[in-house]
Amino acid sequence: MNVASAATGHALPVAGGRATAGEVWRLSRGHRLRLAAVGLAGILSTAVDLIPPVAIGYLVDRVQTGTGDLGTVLTVTGVMALSAVLGAAGTAVTIAHATRIYHTVLAALRERLVSRAMLLPRHLVERAGTGDLISRSSDDVTAVADAAPAVIPALTVTACTIVVSLAGLAALEWPYAAAFAVVLPVYALAMRWYLRIGPRVYRAERAAMSARAQQILESQRGHATVLGFGLAERRHRAVLTDSWGVAVQSIRARTVQSMLNARLNLGECLSLAAVLVVGFVLVDHGLSTVGGATTAMLLVLRLLGPVNQLLFVVDTLQSALASLSRMVGVVTIPTAEEADASMAQADQADQADQADQADKADEADKADPAGAAETATAVRLREVAFRYADGPSVLDGIDLDIPAGRHIAIVGPSGAGKTTLASVIAGVHRPDGGTVTRPSRTAVISQEVHVFAGTLRDNLTLAAPDATDGDIRAALETTGAADLLELSADALDTVVGTGGHPLTEAEAQQLALARLLLADPELAILDEATAEAGSAHAERLDRASEAVLAGRSGIVIAHRLSQAATCDRIVVMDAGRVIETGTHDELLTADGTYARLWAVWQAGQQISASR
Repeated sequence: MNVASAATGHALPVAGGRATAGEVWRLSRGHRLRLAAVGLAGILSTAVDLIPPVAIGYLVDRVQTGTGDLGTVLTVTGVMALSAVLGAAGTAVTIAHATRIYHTVLAALRERLVSRAMLLPRHLVERAGTGDLISRSSDDVTAVADAAPAVIPALTVTACTIVVSLAGLAALEWPYAAAFAVVLPVYALAMRWYLRIGPRVYRAERAAMSARAQQILESQRGHATVLGFGLAERRHRAVLTDSWGVAVQSIRARTVQSMLNARLNLGECLSLAAVLVVGFVLVDHGLSTVGGATTAMLLVLRLLGPVNQLLFVVDTLQSALASLSRMVGVVTIPTAEEADASMAQADQADQADQADQADKADEADKADPAGAAETATAVRLREVAFRYADGPSVLDGIDLDIPAGRHIAIVGPSGAGKTTLASVIAGVHRPDGGTVTRPSRTAVISQEVHVFAGTLRDNLTLAAPDATDGDIRAALETTGAADLLELSADALDTVVGTGGHPLTEAEAQQLALARLLLADPELAILDEATAEAGSAHAERLDRASEAVLAGRSGIVIAHRLSQAATCDRIVVMDAGRVIETGTHDELLTADGTYARLWAVWQAGQQISASR
């Protein structure tokens, strides 16, 4: 994968030129014959546009020799008018079809970008910042889309004009074409200079826009915190700083545009001067007529416009390509599932070893069926280590086996690494070391549950698109959330979330549990999923959690130790390590960390009850 590293920080990658071209070529599959037809139509319409310069040159010669009359003028005028109509029609058809293909390919790329963004590994998005991703899916898409009206006509019509006009000059008198060719290095040097400077400037401008978007997004998301801690002025200065960074990069980009324009003007002056000098010499020596020189000058004038337009539109093209490469950079990032597949291939030896152990376990189960449930392993971690970015180690040397169908509670003090361990097991984060084996169908509910804007049905069928209304109602009843059907007379069609019926934290968590139940994963991970609702709804939510975990493997990051006590086994963590494992009774008897946590929990419950 040809993806260039981000210029700054941990931004999402930017695709290289080859990867960008390859992705666009792949997306254009099915449109290539139409593209060829558009190119042919462009060449034909451009060839028709050569008629007016030739006709004027012919008329000049007839007038000079005295052989022209009113009929000649009318004939030439009619031919020129007809050619203008045909050329305009051909150009319009060319641009219309080229633009349609362009936007079709862009729409496909936009869909791929959004689809891939939803599947990106969470740690990549967290390190880069959601502002970078939002900027690519909004600002960059807009930049590429806005380039179509300027770039498409220039690339289709102008390229054809240059080829056909040069051919016309050579057919008229080869010295005219040679005179123009002598000046081409000026344009080539201008383009070389621009291609060396322009892409870097535009990438920097887009990166600055991403940084500004990230600052604004973070300030909006943390609005309550910003106000609560009096950080408004500090956040305001941060946004101003990044906004000024955008302004600086934009000024640099406009400066490059002006310098390119100056080089194009120089090339235009030299081209006209060269053809005028050659025309004078040829006419003076009788090697060309005045009409021929006139035709040559008109062809060059006609050629200079498209050449300047093509080179100047490269400015717009470079900006669009900078945005396009950022979009393709996201598309080419491996998804979490693809990353897991790569890890799975690397762990084939370990899996083979597990298979051997499973075979042995099956033989043992035949002799001892009662122990069969204990031998099957749903999750296996070996020497797992993890750290965030360049920070300190969060997990270190974690070894853990979770039997299939069993419920494991993970407890420990704040900062012990419980949530990080859950994220690694779920595949949200990839470990920096060690191996993780888990079921392919794994679902997680965190303490920050989300209610999507839409109906109750929409919120639940996200996890199971084929679920019937009967399935949905059963899931709500199982999780004790049947009351949600009575929020309004619309029942499952009740609109919730932003702009709809507000849900309490407890109701939102019940909705999330029902969604998980419909997804029917092999492994369910509840990361303090009932912590935010408060103690008033604790018992109800605990029953809902137990109902969701029934019949499947489960991991509970326990906020309340009453949850841990009901699990089959408890894992105690501290400072990123597993320090105790056992049942509730075994850990109390051991009188270790868990026993002390339980004592503190019990004391807190007694104080709460006495109030």
